[in-house]
Amino acid sequence: MNPIRLDSFDVFVSIVRCGGFRAAALERGVSSSALSQTMSALEEALGIRLLNRTTRSVSPTEAGQRLLERLAPALNDIRLAVAEVDELRDTPSGTLRINAPAPAVDHYLCPLAFDFMDAYREVNIDIISDAAVIDIVEQGFDAGVRFGKQLAQDMIALPLGPALRYAIVASPGYVEKHGRPQVPDDLARHDCIKRRFPGGTLATWRFTDGEDEIEVTPTGRLLVSSAHNELQAALAGRGIAHIFDDYARPHIRNGALVELLPDWSPALPHWFLYYPSRRLPSAAMRAFLDYVRRYNWEARR
Repeated sequence: MNPIRLDSFDVFVSIVRCGGFRAAALERGVSSSALSQTMSALEEALGIRLLNRTTRSVSPTEAGQRLLERLAPALNDIRLAVAEVDELRDTPSGTLRINAPAPAVDHYLCPLAFDFMDAYREVNIDIISDAAVIDIVEQGFDAGVRFGKQLAQDMIALPLGPALRYAIVASPGYVEKHGRPQVPDDLARHDCIKRRFPGGTLATWRFTDGEDEIEVTPTGRLLVSSAHNELQAALAGRGIAHIFDDYARPHIRNGALVELLPDWSPALPHWFLYYPSRRLPSAAMRAFLDYVRRYNWEARR
């Protein structure tokens, strides 16, 4: 058997986890051809094919799957050993990979990360914007951000930012032309901007006045797939939007949007930053967690 470079096993795991050479290359900051050469050398050294390659996808062969099942805990042990050695450093260093939905990234994770990187200049942060519920350990992340109800039981979580709320907004021009809804049921007579979640389901709008709870299925001509597009449409006078208050607040302040039904807006749970309870956090991760706990969110609003 030819000599095998140990880092080629990590490359193999990355390719399978990312579902292809291009995505793995972007994650690792190298070229697809470099990863292809590494895999070819590994398969040649082992004398067996590890990956099924097609023009559209990459998947492990039976041998590759068996190797993957043994490699994952071994590589985790190596990362744990490196983290323990990192304990001896005076200054935290390394890369933190965090998975979070776009709204959490826009309004909480990015401002936090920017300030943290000023304080800890030897720590790199890799933020992946993704709304899907994933296994952060299997996908190679140090932490993730989700609502509390979406967290696995073996995770440790801490609040990220203040409690959330939705805002119902429209442009002054839309309100002048079509009127202002007084109760949620009035929305049936308005052009609402609908939104599709990544899984394909359409968002419903929920309201409460402290006693009654109402769920509204919005009706309207426009359907979008992101909060940014929903906000853009509302600013253009295309209808009524149902978006996180963090997106709407600056535009309400400058008069570009009008808030509707403010007494019916329910409080939502926090975003939570979560990480595995069974993994020893690296020095960089512990510094980040301490920074989150001390962060002054009100100063950012």
